[in-house]
Amino acid sequence: MALLLLVITALVVWAVNFRDGGGGSRAGGPGGHTPVPSITPGPSASGPLNSSRPGGSIGGSSSGGGSSDGAGDSGATDGSSSGGDTGDTSGDAAGGSGADGGSAAGGTDPSSGGVSGSGGSGSGGGVQLPAGSSLPNCAASSVTLGLRSARNSYEPGEKPTFVLTATNSSDVSCKLDFGPAAAVFTVSDTDDNHRWASDDCPRNRSGYLLQVPAHSSTTYELRWDRTTSSPQCATPKVRTAPLGTYLVEAKLPGFQAKQTSFVLKDA
Repeated sequence: MALLLLVITALVVWAVNFRDGGGGSRAGGPGGHTPVPSITPGPSASGPLNSSRPGGSIGGSSSGGGSSDGAGDSGATDGSSSGGDTGDTSGDAAGGSGADGGSAAGGTDPSSGGVSGSGGSGSGGGVQLPAGSSLPNCAASSVTLGLRSARNSYEPGEKPTFVLTATNSSDVSCKLDFGPAAAVFTVSDTDDNHRWASDDCPRNRSGYLLQVPAHSSTTYELRWDRTTSSPQCATPKVRTAPLGTYLVEAKLPGFQAKQTSFVLKDA
């Protein structure tokens, strides 16, 4: 009986020791349980979340920016393509505008052109054309001329202004030369005394071509400063035209001369 109690006591002690220390080889802490390893949190995001790859969107920005290699490459590609397209478009538009507007051919601003001579200066209200323009010359069969004075009378100090209008009734635009050697304006008094002409002594005999559009009109204005002149630059009898009534005539090659009158009056 005593031996049986001893065996039972030994088994109980062994069972207790086995439960408390039998797993000791696997225990890493008190109580025999393996501790859970701690996890150190990473740095929190300082900016907004982005679901795409680091550096920005895959397509890149239009400005070509980006801090990472991938974003920088993509952004630079897209930016240069966009910039190139925009530059080409604006360049083509500017070139087309210049060509269509005809500015490369010699300018469309009449104030930048015009002719001048001894005692007079003129400018056109149409498109100025370069020498050698391919437009056909205007013909009297389709273009009519009209001449008028800007005012019926002029007071001292006022420059008489003569307006020559060419009206094209055809379907084709044409050109007229209003240079001093082609469009000749002549001023004479009522006694038919020669007072001034645009071709008496012009500073420049080069042509002044203006376009006369189809079914439209072009005007040319000439201002006379009242000084007199004589053919072939001869010295006139008087330097300034006296007061009185005058007749101005405009004549172009192939067209009938046009005339109108005006008065130089006292104040």
